Parts: sequence; structure tokens; C-alpha cells
Amino acid sequence: MGDGGGRELRVGEPAPDFELAGIDGATGAACTHSLREHRGTPVVLAFYPADSSPVCTRQLVSYTAGIAELAALDAVLLAISPQDVASHCDFAAAHGGFAFPLLSDTDKAVGRSYGIVGLLDLYRRSTFIIDADGVVAHAHRYLGPGLGYKPLAQIAGLVASIAG
Repeated sequence: MGDGGGRELRVGEPAPDFELAGIDGATGAACTHSLREHRGTPVVLAFYPADSSPVCTRQLVSYTAGIAELAALDAVLLAISPQDVASHCDFAAAHGGFAFPLLSDTDKAVGRSYGIVGLLDLYRRSTFIIDADGVVAHAHRYLGPGLGYKPLAQIAGLVASIAG
């Protein structure tokens, strides 16, 4: 890529495993999640640039409102950003909680392994769907500041199409 983000992960490739500390978005309790622990179910990875920024806030609030669409598909949503766990706690508390974990990629190693770290070493808003076998089934990366995001209804439709 040439911008410090590493090689872009492609559809059909095995998804890089990770284990990240974070919080339960609903309760604020500390947690750790790995991709491998969700094997057997589809996983949506929502990489977002920053806690409490206007677009990220709208995105995660809307994902919380529509989480039943993913739950109906037995899919899991994990939201990942480079902020630390304390920041995630403050962010979730300020917005009444979120319906999914917020995970901390403070060294951006996971972001780099997915090819979503862009210019100036910043996260690019990105969405990946990992199938039940741990393979990338869908990848979407916004270029530039990523002032929009993929609606959860659209993501759920993609999950449904890959789940069978």
C-alpha cells in the first residue's frame, strides 16, 4: 500500500486472528475477545477511527439500534478502534451503552493486519464480514476520512447472503 497500512486483506483469504482487550458495550465490564472464539458464526468487524467523533458516534448508535438484524442471523459484531479501554468506557457511558463489545487496538497491529491503517497512521473506517469458517467474505474500506458508513441493514443483508 505504501501508506503504512500493510497489505490489503482480500475476500477469500483467511481472516487474521486477534485477541484484544475491551469492554462489554452494554455494561462497561472489561472483556477480551478473539476472532477464533467466534468460529462457527459469522462475525462483523467494524473498524472505526475514534471514540466520540460525530460520525463514529452515529455509526455505533445506529448499529446498536439495529443489532436485532444481526442477532437474528446468529452473527456477532465487534467494534474495534485504536483508543484504550478507558476511552471506550467513557464513550459507551456517554451514549447509554452499545449492544456489542468495543475493542482496543492501541498499537494498531490488528488494523495493519487487515490493511485499514491509512495515511498519517490513522484508521480508515472499514467493515469486514468473516464467515463461520474464518474466511473474509466481504471487505469494505472507506478512502479518505470516511464520513459515511455502511448501514447495518445492508451489512445484515450481506451476512444473510453468505450464511446460506
